[in-house]
Amino acid sequence: MDGEHTALENGLLDNGLSGSLGSDFDDDFAPFIYEPDPTLPENRYLDRELSWLAFNQRVLELAEDPLLPVLERANFLAIFASNLDEFFMVRVAGLKRRIATGLAVPTNVGRAPQDVLADISLKAHELQVRHAKAYRELVLPALEAAGITVSSWDELDEADKVQMREVFSQQIFPVLMPLAVDPAHPFPYISGLSLNLSVRVRNSRTGKEQFARLKVPQMLPRFVRIDQREGLGQVRFLRLEDLIANHLGDLFPGMEILDHHVFRVTRNEDVEIDEDETENLIQALERELLRRRFGPPIRLEVTDDMDDVTLGLLVRELDVTEQEVYRLPAPLDLGGLFDLSRIDRPDLHYPNHVPTTAPQLMPSEPNAKPDIFAAVARQDILLHHPYESFATSVQAFVEQAAADPHVLAIKQTLYRTSGDSPIVEALIDAAEAGKQVLALVEIKARFDEQNNISWARKLEKAGVHVVYGLVGLKTHCKLALVIREEKGVLKHYSHIGTGNYNPKTSRIYEDLGLLTADDQVGKDLTRLFNELSGYAIEKKFKRLLVAPLHLRKGLLKRIDTEAANAAAGRPSGIRIKLNSIVDEAIIDALYRASQAGVPVELWVRGICGLVPGREGLSENIRVRSVLGRYLEHSRVFSFVNDSDPQVYIGSADMMHRNLDRRVEALVRLTAPEHLAELDRLFDLAFDERTAAWVLAEDGVWTRHHLDENGAPLTDLQTKLQQQATQRPRSARTGTRR
Repeated sequence: MDGEHTALENGLLDNGLSGSLGSDFDDDFAPFIYEPDPTLPENRYLDRELSWLAFNQRVLELAEDPLLPVLERANFLAIFASNLDEFFMVRVAGLKRRIATGLAVPTNVGRAPQDVLADISLKAHELQVRHAKAYRELVLPALEAAGITVSSWDELDEADKVQMREVFSQQIFPVLMPLAVDPAHPFPYISGLSLNLSVRVRNSRTGKEQFARLKVPQMLPRFVRIDQREGLGQVRFLRLEDLIANHLGDLFPGMEILDHHVFRVTRNEDVEIDEDETENLIQALERELLRRRFGPPIRLEVTDDMDDVTLGLLVRELDVTEQEVYRLPAPLDLGGLFDLSRIDRPDLHYPNHVPTTAPQLMPSEPNAKPDIFAAVARQDILLHHPYESFATSVQAFVEQAAADPHVLAIKQTLYRTSGDSPIVEALIDAAEAGKQVLALVEIKARFDEQNNISWARKLEKAGVHVVYGLVGLKTHCKLALVIREEKGVLKHYSHIGTGNYNPKTSRIYEDLGLLTADDQVGKDLTRLFNELSGYAIEKKFKRLLVAPLHLRKGLLKRIDTEAANAAAGRPSGIRIKLNSIVDEAIIDALYRASQAGVPVELWVRGICGLVPGREGLSENIRVRSVLGRYLEHSRVFSFVNDSDPQVYIGSADMMHRNLDRRVEALVRLTAPEHLAELDRLFDLAFDERTAAWVLAEDGVWTRHHLDENGAPLTDLQTKLQQQATQRPRSARTGTRR
């Protein structure tokens, strides 16, 4: 739950827009061949797709929670809708494409792909009906109680209607484009995710009935402000499609309006490129982006009052199956609630939180300018966003490097960042100042491809060396390396993070990052960047675990070590925090560790294919999920290792795509203070007094957020905000060991 939406403004991807939850989606059909462990039971995995839908159900449960501020609840409704849109555009589309072309569809639960699609359709329809009910029966009344009303046309008095007719004629009518369907006008192309009105009209002279399609303009506000009779603290809106539907006579003069309904189409928006067969990746990608608009329909949403004649026409012309039709209560596309969620009512939002500056980066004297390099040279610094400021740490690190005359080179990966990013501007400034600057831009970042192409070209024009990674792999790791001359010696300053170099998402995504001057880390990053930009093949790193060659092997080795330690009676334990876990090899290793007696704690935001708490298999494994104001995005891998802890942070989830088809990097933390801090983070997350969802053996997530007296349990994110604010300036030094 990264990119950019007019279509996907949800935080689902690392996009810097308004949402706070997401799925970080990708088509995860990998050619990974895993030999199943015959000692483990066959039915040991939870269904990946249903687990994702369960994640989105948890988002919906936040929207249903009366204890949350009502505009945040509206935002969660919008996030749920946008999350589901991308689930269909990418994951369901990928399943359908592979079935249609006869390609293998690996499923870790041993079921036929058609059965998987049927279960998806059933569960998704159930959730969308629940979603609509939450809007009508829970959030709308709560909004109205707070002075924010969404009215229907029939609820307006005559003065309101006069005003709305004026708004329609001056601001909406000129933009509309009704499209007739007849022998001279073929059925029009319906763009993906657009909201449309189907209109049946009758010619008053001939009596002939005809069909027309009217697209609701996406560039206009979804909720139109009504100004009449608004009192202090009161604001009213009318849905745009409702306003248009009640002025259809203006669009079809002389015709009798028989009926109208709202519908919406979701299309396959996956992009496929054979990188081995193309000479110019950017040109090939731009061609595919044009084709994306015309992907086949994979979901048709219609209002539940649509007549059979109109529905039959849409089904026939769009060539969709009955399973792909979703009859839902109006209104469709509750992603439009993003507009309402931005209303400036601080009392109806989460309390404002201003990130603090990491104590080690604070200047020693008031009003003095901080020196990032001096601070990092003294000790490793572990950053925790958004509790600690991205702007005064990572952004300041890159900006100071760009301006520092002693800096000779900057190397950085860029997966997703905002178009006006100060990070990009700093790299441009550095290149224009004559520094060597390398930017590894991942132009295949889903739904961000065009943005990345645009600012990659901007970087190239400024003299930055721009490369696009390795053929067949996405570069997903989050790395920055600065080479600085100090007293005739070259010194490495490094940043390795779990999140993108995006100042906007850094305010709503929870991430970790390490700033270090450790020479070994710097040498590791130098070798890795050489591999990514040239032809070097580096096989060994000292402080890093790197995919696709060594990450899975390295983690499996450490999991097996914990199992061996437990069997020998030595201290053992595994704690992992990530977005998703579906990789069979990793899951089976965790099962074997549990059978050996290793206590395993998994903190999973989204998809979990592992079954916890099953006797004889996973009774030592606990799985929790935390969702809330911020999107939990950091990845942590912690191993007790016979009381010599091995702890890593980085960019990788335990999915085939991350382990086999991406360049990912984890860095090992060494400062005892940092290891202790992450231990405290897990302690808080797994404390029974902390609110969370708990996964049971049957795959059902249960929310625990109230105590036996009905009082709210501790909110982890609020607690971390408080701790960051109260932390003394001298806290959290990171002495390297």
